[in-house]
Amino acid sequence: MALRRFSHISAVFLLTIYRAISLVSVDLPDTLPLGLLDLDIVDKIHLDPDTTTQFSIDYGQLSQAAPAAVYCPSSPDDIAALVRFAYTSPRYFTIAARGRGHSVRGQAFAPGGVVVDMASLGRGRADRINVSSDDAPARWYVDAGGEQLWIDVLHETLKHGLTPRSWADYLHLTVGGTLSNAGISGQAFRHGPQISNVYELDVITGKGDMITCSREENSDLFYGVLGGLGQFGIITRARISLEPAPQRVRWLHLVYTNFDMFTRDQEMLISKLEKGFDYVEGRLLKGKDVSSSSFIAEEDSEKIKLLADEFGAIYLLEGAVYYVQATASMVYQVESLLKQLSFVPGFAFTKDVSYIGFLDRVHEEDTKQSSTEHEDVLHPWFNLFRPKSRIRHFESAVFKGILKNNNPVGLVLIYPFNKNKWDDKMSAAIPDEEEVFYTIGLLPSATRENWEYLDKQHHEILSFCHQEGIEFKQYLPQYVTETDWRKHFGRKWHVFVQLKRQYDPKALLSPGQRIFATPL
Repeated sequence: MALRRFSHISAVFLLTIYRAISLVSVDLPDTLPLGLLDLDIVDKIHLDPDTTTQFSIDYGQLSQAAPAAVYCPSSPDDIAALVRFAYTSPRYFTIAARGRGHSVRGQAFAPGGVVVDMASLGRGRADRINVSSDDAPARWYVDAGGEQLWIDVLHETLKHGLTPRSWADYLHLTVGGTLSNAGISGQAFRHGPQISNVYELDVITGKGDMITCSREENSDLFYGVLGGLGQFGIITRARISLEPAPQRVRWLHLVYTNFDMFTRDQEMLISKLEKGFDYVEGRLLKGKDVSSSSFIAEEDSEKIKLLADEFGAIYLLEGAVYYVQATASMVYQVESLLKQLSFVPGFAFTKDVSYIGFLDRVHEEDTKQSSTEHEDVLHPWFNLFRPKSRIRHFESAVFKGILKNNNPVGLVLIYPFNKNKWDDKMSAAIPDEEEVFYTIGLLPSATRENWEYLDKQHHEILSFCHQEGIEFKQYLPQYVTETDWRKHFGRKWHVFVQLKRQYDPKALLSPGQRIFATPL
């Protein structure tokens, strides 16, 4: 059916897209012969400036690049038809699948090409998130469309008393978007990133082929797509592992003035995989970064601010323990665990919240801030993975050096992962040297006036790492040269190129990543 439809519309589609991307000069008549026109498909192509402008900027707001057209599919078959058409056309065009547009450096752009509005797949449909299980052995999972938001996946799985194991901090992102990168949060030390918790994928390759893949079937594509930055295919469905859902969360904020104690305690907590915290993150705070929130009362925030002003910078260890009402007594084990930690006495803050309230905490705070925040806010974000042994060096040179005069410094995340929870066959690049590595996320909000200054600091940090010979990998990488990409993927680069040559040889997909500028 999809092939017949594709053949039926190809002539009009060719003219429409060609006119859009200015490859040929064609005037479409006001009235097209009905024999050539499939209105259902053509109506999904939007060329008007109002629409293309919406898709020419992303969350970062640091750059702008308009597509020639925006495509709003109603099914994966529609996407496959578009990609197959681009691949077989004599003058092909690039295609970018866009979910929430939460990239910060134009990674979801398709300059002069076609952006696929993935949200269109789920509009008016209730069949794009389905919870099920294998008969033997019992293995629960959810099949979620690549366009679905993680918050909606959570709501649906909770109806069955189940939940995915691993999350991103922000749940209002798409399944396909986070799986194309890795998907990290404070649960990753225990369960690995989100890509480590996928059983199966439906993928549309750069040739327009619709392929189901898993560890057992078409495994090269499966491993390549997970963390593959959209280079080998568009994820239209992911089968994600589930576990019994907790009901409540004991949420903790522990304040440190000593960086060595802060990192030592984090590393101890992520080593306790059987009994301990279910979530571990950390962050850097300066005086102007401290404010009251839904967690910290105004009186306590003043105490923390005074401490930050006294020491110049302090560190916040954020932890969580999940439980159900029937096992609420287990939460008291937290008290014995806290006795092993070296936070500042009197600076441990706890709160019990619902499981969904904890997971959706970032969106809740973001909603409150957006009501007072100016619309023209830029996000020059920068994320690094670096080995555990060099984290102390990073603190002295960056937090107390390059960023010394930044107050507020903005959101700065610092927390460790266990390397053995990441599948090395997947495309995501992490440091090779050690069994524990840290993520450092510099996530400031900026203005038109100061974002370039912050960006310059990020380049200084990269220069420092190069000069000191510190191995690192960028998460959500921002490279523009093949040399940098080759170094980023390291020993995985050869396989990465082979997969590109096999599944997207004309380099149609995700041009905004700027990895492959020409066909292979």
